[in-house]
Order: sequence, then structure tokens, then C-alpha cells
Amino acid sequence: MILSNPLTQVIIANKVEIADNPLSRMKGLLGRKSLVEGEALVITGCNSIHMFFMCFAIDVIFVDRNWMVVGLTRRIKPFGLSPIFWRAEMAIELVAGSIDRTGVGLGQKLCLAE
Repeated sequence: MILSNPLTQVIIANKVEIADNPLSRMKGLLGRKSLVEGEALVITGCNSIHMFFMCFAIDVIFVDRNWMVVGLTRRIKPFGLSPIFWRAEMAIELVAGSIDRTGVGLGQKLCLAE
């Protein structure tokens, strides 16, 4: 799946995985040594994340059920915590630096497609 920003016509990630069941949501990115540019993990039912036992920093985009960006966390480090974004329904975990590289901003609507 491909995650893009229709407003800017920028592809944010071209290899998107979905964590939408209790086991995949709990595991998240645990056990991975890194993310590769273009990879993303979308965690459903999520309005904050923790980085306990992680080995690398990530960027996180928080979106509501309509894929509207309601929160951004840049370069969250291992063992860190994100703020809680009460309107968020999903967290999109990306390579650190992705938010700035792609120009994603609050209030923009993203699109996930096959």
C-alpha cells in the first residue's frame, strides 16, 4: 500500500503495513533494527505511542478516522513517549526525518491506496 499527501502530491511511504489486531498493535516495530526509507507502519486505534525497548528514532504522524493529520512527533527516541493526541485514531510510524522531508503538516488529509 502507498501513503500519500494529495495536497502536495508527495508519496510519504510506498511500503505500508497495517497493525490492526491486538498482537500486531502490541508488537509494532519491536524487534526491528531499523525502518528503511519508504516504509511505514500504521497502528489502528492509537492516539499515542511509546518507544520502550526500541533501537532507533522514528517520526510519527497521528491521523483521525478520515486520515486528517491531528498530531506530529518528530524523531522520538528509544524509550521516549509521544504526547497523547485525543482526536487521533491511528499512528503512522516512519523513518526519522520523514515528516520534514515530505512536508506533512497539521490539518492535511492523507490517502492510503493499493
